[in-house]
Amino acid sequence: MKKQIVLSLFALSVFACNQGKKPAEKLTLMKYPETKRDSTKDNYFGTIIADPYRWLENDTSAETKAWVIAENEVTQNYLEQIPYRADIKKRLTALWNYPKESAPFKVGEYYFFAKNNGLQNQSIWFIKKGLEGKEEVFLDPNTLTKDGTAAVSLLGFSHDKKYLAYSVAQAGSDWSNIYVMEIASKTKLTDELKWTKFSGAAWKGDGFYYSKFDEPAKGTDLSAANKYQKVYFHKLGDQQQNDQLIFEDKTNPNLYFGASVTEDERFLVIYANAGTSGNALYYQDLKAQGSKIELLIKGFENNHSVVDNIGDKLLVNTDLGAENKQVVLVDPKNANPKNWQKIIPESKLALEGIGTGGGFLWASYLKDASTNIIQFDLEGKKIGEVKLPAIGTVDSFGGYKEDKEFFYTFSNFTTPGTIYRYNINKSESILYKKSGLQFNTDNYETKQVFYPSKDGTKVPMFIVHKKGIKLDGNNPVYLYAYGGFQVSLTPGFSLSRMLFLERGGIYVQPSLRGGSEYGEAWHKAGMLSKKQNVFDDFIAAAEYLVKEKYTIPAKIAISGGSNGGLLVGACMTQRPDLFKVALPAVGVLDMLRYHKFTVGWGWAVEYGSSDKKEDFDYLIKYSPLHNLKSGVDYPATLITTADHDDRVVPAHSFKFAATLQDKYKGENPVLIRIETKAGHGAGKPTTKVIEEAADVWSFVFQNLGMSW
Repeated sequence: MKKQIVLSLFALSVFACNQGKKPAEKLTLMKYPETKRDSTKDNYFGTIIADPYRWLENDTSAETKAWVIAENEVTQNYLEQIPYRADIKKRLTALWNYPKESAPFKVGEYYFFAKNNGLQNQSIWFIKKGLEGKEEVFLDPNTLTKDGTAAVSLLGFSHDKKYLAYSVAQAGSDWSNIYVMEIASKTKLTDELKWTKFSGAAWKGDGFYYSKFDEPAKGTDLSAANKYQKVYFHKLGDQQQNDQLIFEDKTNPNLYFGASVTEDERFLVIYANAGTSGNALYYQDLKAQGSKIELLIKGFENNHSVVDNIGDKLLVNTDLGAENKQVVLVDPKNANPKNWQKIIPESKLALEGIGTGGGFLWASYLKDASTNIIQFDLEGKKIGEVKLPAIGTVDSFGGYKEDKEFFYTFSNFTTPGTIYRYNINKSESILYKKSGLQFNTDNYETKQVFYPSKDGTKVPMFIVHKKGIKLDGNNPVYLYAYGGFQVSLTPGFSLSRMLFLERGGIYVQPSLRGGSEYGEAWHKAGMLSKKQNVFDDFIAAAEYLVKEKYTIPAKIAISGGSNGGLLVGACMTQRPDLFKVALPAVGVLDMLRYHKFTVGWGWAVEYGSSDKKEDFDYLIKYSPLHNLKSGVDYPATLITTADHDDRVVPAHSFKFAATLQDKYKGENPVLIRIETKAGHGAGKPTTKVIEEAADVWSFVFQNLGMSW
């Protein structure tokens, strides 16, 4: 089954308001904690760089914990003074309280889907026998912990459709344990696999392949670098220590390994990634007696993924020789690229992904950052285009070979997630289930503009606002972007954003270089030594909005998370005069040391590494932590992070906050909000999502001078 099993139930930040409350004229800001500075310094190729807050990298020390408590006290004291903060949270809680449901997918005689009755911390997985069958609880993450901080992901179904492997992650960490359920009886088996991270479950017969790292030293599991990932095979009923080691590379600790098995169980495919882009492919013919794992496509300059097999050949989605990607048929015994057979040639549009199901290929393309799906037969003949309800985003498209229909979720900026049933024979989408959200979005509109960046490159940008808005230069703006790692930002729905628009705000989402909205060329134009293009694109977006009378700098809030947090950090240090509010969330802010923690080494293919002089020379120019200057009037800043973030460790945010508080002497608040028992974002319980959304939006409204 090539449909990715992902639970994404409307990642909404929801709140509303009571009428008539204005932002406070003056809030009392407590004195920032006295953050100890030491004499730590590093020598980078003759350049001495001070790192006085290095001690904050020790996230488990008593000293760091005391600092976190002190910083949270300052932040909460400030937020408690905002007149409408309690109203925002109350209304947010009320509006969040409506049923949410994911698109169902068929596995054997059962349909799987996730539901949340409104305020449950985690959505519950249900099954039913047939579409009209009785709904039964299959897996309820809310029973695993009292506070709802355990998150469940479905990893893979056995090929006989009798078993499901799933993972449980605690408190937002990337670490997870894998378990197995028998589907028909809904019985959890005794299997338990520990210390897995970024792993699937690729089934073969009575077991599955999975990926794991070695167990970290006690107390370092959230910060220490993870090295030497390996692929194992687990047989049902066995203890983990008896699992068979399938694949490793003892010569290179900095590789990710993942496994998949084709739908007919003919081939094992192993992915070797040196980072977040670029990979090698290995394969094994599981039906050939005595076969071994062999190289299929060498790494690591291009991106390749196996779609499925056709007999003894493999369908591969690749950008080798095709920056917008193409699908080729590869004979493993004669795998030289010159022998590849083109099935779906490269298009002018970026090929985002390929799904299989019903005996067809379903190609998802991006057309100016919106989803377009084209149906092909297995020989590459175009059958037709899937007619979608409007311009927007489809989460995934595909299923098993025997399927006659699919279900998919469609959304855009003014359409909440809506489930459709697609009949393959009739090429027809039928509405299956509308969102239960009680909010009229008819009064809002979306347009896409193309603006010039600093070097003249045309960048697309979505602008969403209330119909009839006046372009008088006085509208509050929430400018959000990402710009990296081939991530494409497409139209999606958020109720909190809608209520910002309801108050006269404008939501803006540019498609910066570094993403893959226009294929690999667009990605490469925003990575490594060209990363400054991303920041230039974002800055140019704000300048365009000012020029076209949408807003003024005093009304602009900028936001981004993870790599987007880097974006915000870099832009607020480069153009502090252009923005009023900055919201760097779980950001990569120390570009000289990011690769020394957990899986940060994998981002070097995107950013470069300070271990190399040529990379250091450009990293030091934009690293947010190292470009904060004394005496500069920086925007009102609310940094958000979490104590269990082992993707982008909170030390980035800790050190950035301490440095900014030390250097900035103006009147704008510089705060850090540190969530407990939470991580990079995935699996965060509803209660914590609501609390954080209320705090962030209260901060935005207060500092943009917006009434509630």
